[in-house]
Amino acid sequence: MLVTGKEGMPRMQRRGCTRHGKDHPCTCAMGNIYRFVEPVLLLMLHDKGKSYGYDLSTHLEGYALTDGQIERAVLYRTLRQLEANGYVRSSWNVDPPGPARRMYSLTRDGEGHLREWGQVLGKLGLSMSKFARKAAQ
Repeated sequence: MLVTGKEGMPRMQRRGCTRHGKDHPCTCAMGNIYRFVEPVLLLMLHDKGKSYGYDLSTHLEGYALTDGQIERAVLYRTLRQLEANGYVRSSWNVDPPGPARRMYSLTRDGEGHLREWGQVLGKLGLSMSKFARKAAQ
């Protein structure tokens, strides 16, 4: 569900939804679920502490939840959306060697949002296992 954020820009609703209530995290408000980009990036930043986009893109395969490829443009777009929602913060690292790079890290809200994703994916995993068992009969 899209809502209007700062400067009138659309953003994903932060918690819950009108269908399930604000106290229940659900996939309705969870952003790019097609390839599970959002939870993957949140977990990577949780594990790494902080990182820059290129580094995250080179380690996606080890965190991916599906076989779908996560393009770099989608990765950066998702990072910007996570930052706009207050789940990620970024700053420029201008220390040599090399060019300046934007470093990303989780906020306290981002840690909480990762836990919400854990709940949602846990429930989804149980539902998918049940479906797979029934379909195999």
